[in-house]
Amino acid sequence: MQDLKSKTVRAGLINVSSRGAGFAIRIVALMIMSRLLTPNDYGLVAMVTAFTGVLNMFGCFGLFQAAVQRDVLSEDESSSLFWLNLMIGAAMTTLAIIAAPMVAAFYGEPRLIPIMAVISFTFVFTAAGVQHGVLLQRRMAFGTSAAIDISAMVFAVLASVALAEFGYSYWAIVSMNVSVPLAITIGLWLTTGWIPGRPRIMPGLSSMLRFGGGMTLTGFLAYITVNIDKLLLGRFWGTEATGLYTRAFFLISFPTDNLNMTIGEVAFAALSRTREDLDRLRRYFLKGYSLTVTLTLPLAVICGLFADDIVAVVLGPKWTSATEIFRTFAPTILVFAISNPLGWLLNALGLIRRCVYIGLFSASFMITGVLIGLPYGPHGVALAYSSVMVLKLIPISVWALHGTGVRVRDVLLVLAHPLAACAAAGAIGFGVHSLCPPTMLPVLRLILDVGSFGATYVLALLLIAGEKGLYLDLFRAAKAGADQTA
Repeated sequence: MQDLKSKTVRAGLINVSSRGAGFAIRIVALMIMSRLLTPNDYGLVAMVTAFTGVLNMFGCFGLFQAAVQRDVLSEDESSSLFWLNLMIGAAMTTLAIIAAPMVAAFYGEPRLIPIMAVISFTFVFTAAGVQHGVLLQRRMAFGTSAAIDISAMVFAVLASVALAEFGYSYWAIVSMNVSVPLAITIGLWLTTGWIPGRPRIMPGLSSMLRFGGGMTLTGFLAYITVNIDKLLLGRFWGTEATGLYTRAFFLISFPTDNLNMTIGEVAFAALSRTREDLDRLRRYFLKGYSLTVTLTLPLAVICGLFADDIVAVVLGPKWTSATEIFRTFAPTILVFAISNPLGWLLNALGLIRRCVYIGLFSASFMITGVLIGLPYGPHGVALAYSSVMVLKLIPISVWALHGTGVRVRDVLLVLAHPLAACAAAGAIGFGVHSLCPPTMLPVLRLILDVGSFGATYVLALLLIAGEKGLYLDLFRAAKAGADQTA
């Protein structure tokens, strides 16, 4: 606990760097694969993952977070959790294989049966490495985890691009889905060197199962909220509409999810260690929250202003129909940036019941919105999705913060500086974009637009004393941690 701050900052910097590398790899892979494959290929796999993603919510039963949150975790408890995770993963794989014909019948697409059968093995692959990942995260060994993730991603991308190049169409995407968890689990086993003992029932498992059950139900409700649109689009509008919609959604959500996961993994581990000291927890949360929104809010403005060039550069000419869908999704980045970190706080404090209630509210609200937009195709669903996300932001944020020690006023103060910087940078970026000739190559125009936006945003933040102080504090903590290591 004495050097928790420096450990947290160091772990955060490692995680940000590694996720940045992973993000770059994924974007390059997306640019290549989008030019080799079609919206129909992506639509087929999206139909399957809409269902397997539901099962994935139950794949680890929230035991990863329960084990990380626990103050003390014995060797016997780790072994018991390993075998329990493996048993649940095997059950999910079996269930997915059995359900494959029903999923194919639901969509009227027989090609989904073998796709779902292959993807179902990801449950076993993931389950076999969950407890090894817990051990690394409890040690805050994020550098090791980062090396494993990046290596797995490089391997999966090379294999998938090769399959796409040789004409294996949607099987190249399936390969990506399966090879990443397999490679990560192999890496976790090799680096930790931990071998589980024999299975046994431990007294502490019951409390972890209760915590994990709440986490699972919360995750399931969140999954329904985020994916009901894709499931219904696939059922009523077919593979091409689903492919366009899911690629636009992925391009919008992937950077935000990546940042939230990057900082959230470290924040959850640190906040779980400080939950008995509410004042310290509040300070740690607000610093992590500030860093998250500072990095994420600019993405919402960039995606909204420069959607045409982003889609043209990243996805290519076959995907121009996804541009307006992509632009419609831009406000959701703002919502995710503000609301996602609240989950760290609630989970660290063990307020799982509140998470479940919030999830029920969000899921019912989103289902209603998607059903209203469904008759109007992917554009209508995207508009409904974004509208619901924006409308529920304030009530859910107030609900989540109640009684946690973090006030709404604290969050608004954190948001004020990056929002003001975004407004200034957006004006400069749009002005530069307007001056660029229409004949300019999209990639060059995008570089100029994002470059001018980014430079203005960074300058505006550094001129704000509170933000400058935050970054200096992070630098000092990182330096102190490096000195201790040396």
